[in-house]
Amino acid sequence: MTVFLHTLRDLLADLSVGRGSDALPERWAKLLAALVGDYPADASTLMVAHDDGLQPVAVLGLDDEVRGRRFSLAAHPRLAAIAAHPGVCRFPLDSPLPDPFDGLLDEALNHVHDCMGVALRDGDRLLGMLTLDALTPGCLAAIDDDDLLAAAGLLATCLRLAQQLSDTRSRLNQALDQHFPEPDAPRNSTPDWQSPAMRRLEESLALVAPTDMSVLLHGETGVGKERIARRVHALSSRREGPLVRVNCAALPEALIESELFGHRRGAFSGAVRDHRGHFAMAHEGTLMLDEIGELPLAMQPKLLRVLQEGEIQPLGSETPQRVNVRLVAVTNRDLSQEVAAGRFREDLYHRLSVFPLQVPPLRERREDVPLLAGGFLEDNRIRLGLANLRLDLAAEHTLLAWPWPGNIRELEHTLGRAALRAFGEQSPPGQSARRDAVVRIAAHHLELPTAPVDDTTPPESIAPVARPTPPVPLREAVEDFQRRHIAHALEAHDGNWAATARALQTDSGNLHRLGKRLGLKP
Repeated sequence: MTVFLHTLRDLLADLSVGRGSDALPERWAKLLAALVGDYPADASTLMVAHDDGLQPVAVLGLDDEVRGRRFSLAAHPRLAAIAAHPGVCRFPLDSPLPDPFDGLLDEALNHVHDCMGVALRDGDRLLGMLTLDALTPGCLAAIDDDDLLAAAGLLATCLRLAQQLSDTRSRLNQALDQHFPEPDAPRNSTPDWQSPAMRRLEESLALVAPTDMSVLLHGETGVGKERIARRVHALSSRREGPLVRVNCAALPEALIESELFGHRRGAFSGAVRDHRGHFAMAHEGTLMLDEIGELPLAMQPKLLRVLQEGEIQPLGSETPQRVNVRLVAVTNRDLSQEVAAGRFREDLYHRLSVFPLQVPPLRERREDVPLLAGGFLEDNRIRLGLANLRLDLAAEHTLLAWPWPGNIRELEHTLGRAALRAFGEQSPPGQSARRDAVVRIAAHHLELPTAPVDDTTPPESIAPVARPTPPVPLREAVEDFQRRHIAHALEAHDGNWAATARALQTDSGNLHRLGKRLGLKP
């Protein structure tokens, strides 16, 4: 209980300064482990309710990518049953309802045999859910319902306090919006990024988004610049206004001025009616100019004038029109080099880059690959109509080792193709997807060339597993390999479990849990 109270104190302290409930996985994982870590379960989750379902904020015994998934109640009948139950919901061992974690608990793709859960509520409002799963039938029968309800009550209190802090900050921000033109507090919770690069980017977003400064987002193709632009708008005082996106590369050169600034009827041949330009559409909101480096030189002085004067003059109009627009420019080019080459005006460049933000490529934020992969796996699970879709260990290592020249877009498409290949191997052509199918993506489904492994990766983590000689059961062989693998890594790190977890690229709480199950911890 002491560990729980200390962790709760740290969690609430971080929440009070604006970090959201899904931004502190290490805090939530410690809370979950302190309350249910000693239960005889192979996996436990703490999930938070969102409008479109439930999302895990802490997991024990499951891969970290599970926290990147969303579980809708409509698609998962067991979760819906737990949400509707007033107390501890236990499922019969022969329940026909599919478990959301079937095939995710071990490498053998075993289906969960024992499952229970408790809805976390604030009155009649669903805050989240606590779930326990075990592979051994009847393993959870010894858990006392009253003890579990007490643990669930404490977790519900944590979620309620977290939401109250978030609501208080939201009301404060609304009050600041009414009295001050530039609120000084971030609006939304920080996404659950694991990489230092993305956390630094989020800190910069929290600084600049509440202001009206122009922002220049630059980064490689496929890194998610449009998503960051939407974050700038969502975190700003203009979030209730429009967000207008314009792709400068897709605008015909002869129509760029009309598209941006508008025109009056009869301004040119074919102008049969008045047309509002994108600047007018974005009034009191945010205008995102994508691929700004493609804007022709002839148009750049006109854009500069609008940014300086805050006025547009539609074609065919004699009267300037005031516009109040926050500009976010996006490019995958190095505009400073474009300026040096004479392809981009230096004065416009400096006007756009009041606050430049570099979106890091995926190879510089590999810690985020599991979370991103989890979301893409869930999308493909739904698309293929599967009970579950997961990566095997070799596939996980391949994803982490690949440099991802195409960034997040390449990861998304790679997993989409791999899911289809894996499903095709498991199901004969022409047959529809089985709702109880658990499909595992192997490394060969990814069709990625073998990438060099980082020097810090323990050789044992990539060594081929020796094939067990019959009649050793598959699960016993897998556990024996895990036991030897973890024991060797622990020895290399002088028995330090936290350092071992970092070296094995797994969650520390999950490693402790697995170590206890394998007999490596008392």
